[in-house]
Amino acid sequence: MTSGDDQKPFGRYAPNALQRAVIAAAHSSSLKHGAFRPWLSPLVRLFGAGPIDVSYQGASFRLHDLASGAERGVLFNPDYNLPELDFLREYLPRGGVFVDAGANVGTYAVPLAKHVGANGRVIAIEPLPSAGARLAFNASASNLTNLTLVKGAAGETDGTLEIKTRSGVEGPSYRLLTILNGIGIDHIDAMKIGVGGFEDRVLVPFFHDAPQVLWPKAVAIEHLKRTVWQNDCIADMTARGYAIAGRTRSNTLLVRR
Repeated sequence: MTSGDDQKPFGRYAPNALQRAVIAAAHSSSLKHGAFRPWLSPLVRLFGAGPIDVSYQGASFRLHDLASGAERGVLFNPDYNLPELDFLREYLPRGGVFVDAGANVGTYAVPLAKHVGANGRVIAIEPLPSAGARLAFNASASNLTNLTLVKGAAGETDGTLEIKTRSGVEGPSYRLLTILNGIGIDHIDAMKIGVGGFEDRVLVPFFHDAPQVLWPKAVAIEHLKRTVWQNDCIADMTARGYAIAGRTRSNTLLVRR
């Protein structure tokens, strides 16, 4: 469900002059890095309440950054996720197919939907209704017609899954192969997955069951919660012919050889 703020046209919450000054100061200094960003959001709100409408990586975003680390990153760091995005773009042609498992508000899915163009496809899988609503708004504000939002979790089985949040959210869970077959995806050029430590329980069954024509050319796997994996999905992928092309603070980048 969207908030009242998200019913208003994009641009209604463009930053004012004082907010722009704080944002510009962050962009041009070490304040853009993660440790400082939680302090900057309340400072920006001293000069104006509500969300903030900005452009990011060629797309339009309405940011609710007070409660969202990803949205703070977009607001204060112009290079947020840039190494991962550049890696994925390298393997994602115009007209290509991108899958984003754990899409959040669309910080990957929306810019990459702009990148692939109207003839491409982006599948954004997001279980949290609040994040999914923000993603849908950002996609609409960016004039996208090629993004499919799957309202559910990518999981180990088809069923239900409880998402660990402050209030607890239970919703549908689907195997990745179930999702792709259900919407008629016949190949994947690039994929990003970040599902809170369940990356292995999504990827290992997928690569076991999916035909190789569905195996993506390039994958960015969030590894921040690798210690809770039951299986090393990166090792599983390298055993299947993928090579590690690089690592960032948050992600391991793999390419199919």
